[in-house]
Amino acid sequence: EMSLSSTRSSDSTSRRRKTAEQSQGERIMFLVCVMLVAAGASRHVCEESWEEIQSKRTIRVENEVEANKLVNNYRFGFRKWKSHVTARPFEERSDVVKELYSELNVIKPHSGHFITCGNLAYVLLFGWWISLAYFLVGILMFITVIGLPYGKLCWKLCCYFLWPFGNTIHEVLLLLSLFSVLCCEEAPDCECSLETVEDSSSVLLPSATEGPAPEVPERPPRAPYWHRLSTYIWLLLGFPPLAVVHSLVCFVSWILVFTIPVAKMSAQTVGVILLLPPEDHQGYETRALLCCYHAANWYYYKYTVDGINVFAVNLLPIVIVALVVGYIDRENQFASSDVKFATAISSIIPLSYYIGMGIASIAAQSNFAVGAVVNATFGSITELTFYITALLRGHRAANPCLQEVVKAALTGTLLGCILFIPGICMIIGGLKHSEQRFNSRSAGVSSALLFISVGGVFAPTLFSKAYGNLVCDACTNATGGNGSSNASGPFVCHNCHYDLKNGTLFRDHIQPLVYTVSALLPTAYIIGLIFTLKTHSHIYNIHIEKFGCHPSYLISLTGTVVHWSRWRSLLILIAATVLTSACADLATEHIQPILNQPNVSQYFIGVTVLAMIPEIPEIVNGIQFALQNNISLRSLEVGSCIAVQVCMLQIPILVFFNAFCDVGFVLLFSDQHLWASIFSVILVNYIFMDGKSDYFQGTALVVVYLILLALYYFAPSPSGC
Repeated sequence: EMSLSSTRSSDSTSRRRKTAEQSQGERIMFLVCVMLVAAGASRHVCEESWEEIQSKRTIRVENEVEANKLVNNYRFGFRKWKSHVTARPFEERSDVVKELYSELNVIKPHSGHFITCGNLAYVLLFGWWISLAYFLVGILMFITVIGLPYGKLCWKLCCYFLWPFGNTIHEVLLLLSLFSVLCCEEAPDCECSLETVEDSSSVLLPSATEGPAPEVPERPPRAPYWHRLSTYIWLLLGFPPLAVVHSLVCFVSWILVFTIPVAKMSAQTVGVILLLPPEDHQGYETRALLCCYHAANWYYYKYTVDGINVFAVNLLPIVIVALVVGYIDRENQFASSDVKFATAISSIIPLSYYIGMGIASIAAQSNFAVGAVVNATFGSITELTFYITALLRGHRAANPCLQEVVKAALTGTLLGCILFIPGICMIIGGLKHSEQRFNSRSAGVSSALLFISVGGVFAPTLFSKAYGNLVCDACTNATGGNGSSNASGPFVCHNCHYDLKNGTLFRDHIQPLVYTVSALLPTAYIIGLIFTLKTHSHIYNIHIEKFGCHPSYLISLTGTVVHWSRWRSLLILIAATVLTSACADLATEHIQPILNQPNVSQYFIGVTVLAMIPEIPEIVNGIQFALQNNISLRSLEVGSCIAVQVCMLQIPILVFFNAFCDVGFVLLFSDQHLWASIFSVILVNYIFMDGKSDYFQGTALVVVYLILLALYYFAPSPSGC
């Protein structure tokens, strides 16, 4: 509680400092404007200077690698990444973060209450059945007679694990030997000795208190630990069931993330406490082995393992489960196709995280050219793997529905990146910050590229509708006749579509147009990279401020401790790409039962599930940036960057892949995809015209996105599916 309050006070102090600096900057800018106007300058010049000051962003970094990563976040064509790619000095972390990584063998001053929601949840979820396990094992040890000391230990641990908060398990230290001790009372004033020796035994005694040091009694004669029959009785009958119980508790509490202290407590118990002898001695110096005050901490969402967020670590077993179940159970004896599809598509989430971490690590440790190549190569690898796998499977099975699902997923990614991701980030950021600003000049570049990309992708569709012949499969007139030329009256036609395959329009006109557009779009993308990264990089107006007082963390590339080296990042990228291909293959193999659902349109499945699940890491990153009042990284830079990559890289790659390996992919979209995309691009550019954002504008984007999803949900499935 004390560390939490101190952290909050430090955060509020930093916010007040930033507010004061901003107010001082505004006053200085006001004086400059007054001087410019007095000198005869126009008000327009003053307003431009003010906008330039407002758009300028100062980045504080610990080292050169982090500086490169943060600068890459503002560069067009680079994947935005929030997490650190280098190890941060532990001394510079906040008290809340230090608490997350602290061991449970330190007795700390605690002034709060132990009766909290997390501690009560521990008793309901874990405490009662851990205590029951110790009680039953204690009875078993009493029955063996030889294991009587371990039976007493189990019954005392039974009471301890029912409510361990504020109670401490101690280790007793003799002048010449080491003992174990259990204290079932609070021990805030316990003096801990750090002496260790070779011989060891264990005792159970209450917490040590301040006062004169007790006289060390004579050590009772005992056989060595591994020379006792009771040790082997315990290791054969008592330790295994308790190890299973604590392993299960450790696994479940780790998966829940916020109860990681319970996982640490169980691991410490199995690895240390249960392997110490249980003798009972009194009057020795003690050292804490296990001391827990809270079973849950809501800040554990920040916890990382080797730089990897704990949620990504916990989701990694889903990949293994998906591959094992998908490739071993071919006959669906143990899992249905729905379950296999759900696990396969869910496994793409952690793989997308690892791909993003690898891209950010390589780009931060390399120059901008290497970073641009890596981002262009691996930035869209997750989506492309799924699309190509689906097209190949649909072509082999002669199933045109998968091609329509791929087009729906492409459109869904486009809509989600320019509507939902910026919208939800603006809502969450706007609730914390009343108004957020971003660089309007860089947003203008992204908007121009977005217009070019969407116009180029949908140009063949507009061309086909302008010059194609509308053909209907079944037409009847009001009198019930067929569609012959002799029939008269109004006609009712079904399954109407533009006939492109039977004539020369597609072969001589539309197909060359598709190839031309697919060649021009990557060219425009490369020109955009050169413009934003080299010739006009100043439009981002970023100032790097380096800080770091720890001697082992110098502001240099050689003195920086990175989580993943370049070679390690490359290997992880390749492995994650291979696993993504396998999971995409399983997802497309078992997607047909999902597509056959009569109440859900196949358009809706493609636009939502297949399009947005790979973008979940981007959504999480966006929310974190927005909460830090860094909306520019989310409003246009990321949303537009992904949308532009979809149109300028992913779709041309699919077109040229179809040219070399005919899978039936035709760059012609339905009317709903066409008008939804064009309307979304116009709306986004209108909202971001003034360089400001708030929660109302974010709500408008999200509402429009939900309306479009409703259109897809109620739309009929594609013809022939």
